[in-house]
Amino acid sequence: MANYAITIDDVKRAASTIQGQVLRTPLVPAPRLSQLTGATVFVKHENMQPTGSFKERGAVSKLESLTPEERKRGVIAMSAGNHAQAVAYHATRLGIPSTIVMPETAPLVKAENTRAYGARVILYGETLYESADRARQIAAEEGLVFVHPYDDPKIMAGQGTIGLEMLTDVPDLDQIIVPIGGGGLIAGITVAAKALKPSIEIIGVEAALYPSFQNVIKHEDRPIGGATLAEGIAVKAVGQLPLPIVKDLVSEIILVEEPLIERAVNAFATLQRTMAEGAGAAGLAAMLAKPERFTGKRVGVVLCGGNIDARILASVMVRELERDDRITSFRITSQDRPGLLGRVASRLGELGANILEVSHGRLFLDVPAKGVSIDITIETRDRKHTLEVFEALAADGLAPQRIDQRCLSESAY
Repeated sequence: MANYAITIDDVKRAASTIQGQVLRTPLVPAPRLSQLTGATVFVKHENMQPTGSFKERGAVSKLESLTPEERKRGVIAMSAGNHAQAVAYHATRLGIPSTIVMPETAPLVKAENTRAYGARVILYGETLYESADRARQIAAEEGLVFVHPYDDPKIMAGQGTIGLEMLTDVPDLDQIIVPIGGGGLIAGITVAAKALKPSIEIIGVEAALYPSFQNVIKHEDRPIGGATLAEGIAVKAVGQLPLPIVKDLVSEIILVEEPLIERAVNAFATLQRTMAEGAGAAGLAAMLAKPERFTGKRVGVVLCGGNIDARILASVMVRELERDDRITSFRITSQDRPGLLGRVASRLGELGANILEVSHGRLFLDVPAKGVSIDITIETRDRKHTLEVFEALAADGLAPQRIDQRCLSESAY
């Protein structure tokens, strides 16, 4: 293997270092996800780590390499959340003072958890790049050891232990799918997996809004930036140490759009019964984006993190119900007659639809002076049931107009 920042021996040493300090997570068969994708899927549940992500592996590998004098001075890191929590948790456990600089846009749950783990948290800048500049400045001023989230051999080797564990548990995997942010995770896994099984395919996944590695490796100039559910891999600058490994050894990088990331988060919650943050679900999103790439293969998916705000998870799940037409809104405009609302409600009950919300309006200017509009949101069994409800209401002369996510449709079906 070429002269990369780490070797399989580095990963094996990291595995020895973290043993007993980091959870050896299970690689779980996922029959429901296999049915969804057409592949035989195994999920590596890094969301089961105490801080909810794979980052603990690299953090322990790095922290255990510090000299007694460096431990006394303390460490500093920049992170959007998961690296922050991992460094804070294990630094406190090992008696090392820690400071974490996070973007002001970091998810609230990650910032609060980092404080709870004992770190001094500083919110600075809109992006991780700005946070990194501030972290380096503080490191220089206070003599702290900088713990980079991905551009560090000890970090990369620690993350690579995932690859060792996956191929120990299921040696006949054909592919491993890995989310890519700065590249530390995929570089470590690739070095480990390729050493154990040279024929295995490593496939990377980036959020379409942050195609950093794709741009560098393919010499493209795709725009980078924007609000993504996968903020954990929303990295603008690729890691210089991981880059040669990814360029030489990763078979393909798949870009995934936001709706597919949402769908993957929902699939993990409803089919695998586990929590995945946007970045954690990126691997499954890639399988949904290019199913033909994985059909019939034995695929290991790295669920790299599960730190998602409850409000965001709830929103994602409701949006998926709307996409599947299991939650639908529509408007009925009619003469304002006594008992209309009750009649509509009774009819929906007869049809097996569950009413979630009703808005009864008489003052809209597009409604006749003697008319009334009723906006109703219902829950149904599936798309076919929704269509049956709309057809029955139309046959009753109620002429429902569907309200989609953008506007009022001309008709309901």
